[in-house]
Amino acid sequence: MNNRAMNNKVGLAIRELHRAENALARRLLQISDRHKTDHEVFHLGRDLARWSQQHVRELARVGRDDDLDLDTEPAEDHNILAALREKGSELIGRHHDPALLLLRDLREIHRAAAGVSLGREILAQTAQALPDSELLDTAERCHPQTLRQMRWANAKLEESAAQIMVTG
Repeated sequence: MNNRAMNNKVGLAIRELHRAENALARRLLQISDRHKTDHEVFHLGRDLARWSQQHVRELARVGRDDDLDLDTEPAEDHNILAALREKGSELIGRHHDPALLLLRDLREIHRAAAGVSLGREILAQTAQALPDSELLDTAERCHPQTLRQMRWANAKLEESAAQIMVTG
């Protein structure tokens, strides 16, 4: 039995990070669908979602050592769900300014990625204290991509905010 299998709090942290990473993947897919006319948002949003989906798989694998039964398959862009999300995005876009929705969506992506980043920090610090090289390796391998997701949302927001807010 490894050091972390004896600590239920570590399992809870892994479970929470798995949930948060899955939520980030879904949000990235949603923003991609909602703003598909912005090619950068559409394509990069999907690429960044794939990173989160891979992180979900890795957390499920690591969680097995703690007897956690986490979904190995992340939230995917199922055809029916994607169609519903796209239709919902069209309806929202008709009633709200799509540019303002983009700013809102980018803030949500940034907050979600920041939460995932903090979860990774908690796991990395825990892994160092135990010590647990597998958990530390997972946290350190995935964290740069999470930071990149957060930086992208921030940079896109900075690039777009002034123009969106001052144009009619």
